[in-house]
Amino acid sequence: MAAMESDPAGLLRERGLQVTAQRLAVLRAVAKCPHCTADEVAENVRSEIGSISRQAVYDVLGVLVEKGLLRRIQPAGSPARFENRVGDNHHHAICRVCGKTADVDCAVGATPCLTAADDMGFQIDTAEVIYWGVCPDCQLRKPEAQHGAVNR
Repeated sequence: MAAMESDPAGLLRERGLQVTAQRLAVLRAVAKCPHCTADEVAENVRSEIGSISRQAVYDVLGVLVEKGLLRRIQPAGSPARFENRVGDNHHHAICRVCGKTADVDCAVGATPCLTAADDMGFQIDTAEVIYWGVCPDCQLRKPEAQHGAVNR
């Protein structure tokens, strides 16, 4: 379920949050650019509402994640990224060359890697998996470019 499927102001109210221009702009920015960094969100928000501090964007993102309206993912070697696809247990594929991130739905059927061999007493309700590889666009580039891959 994506956070922007309904009225964003209504979603904020449902979660007990005051509706502000900053919160609405952050929700719209993440809906427009899934898997974006906080800096990318800030840039999009500034283009919409004008001046907003980086700290204000981080604060809004933190509240929206805490209230379940956004999801924060942090791939290794990359800044945190934010998406509005929440409420399901999906995973991500990330390109080692350009950093492009795509949603990957959970496997169906036998999924031994998603079942803990020993749950250590935890009541497990979510598995977070990141698949690393090379996206189709980067595969079309020269093979030498793939060797200089960086995680973003």
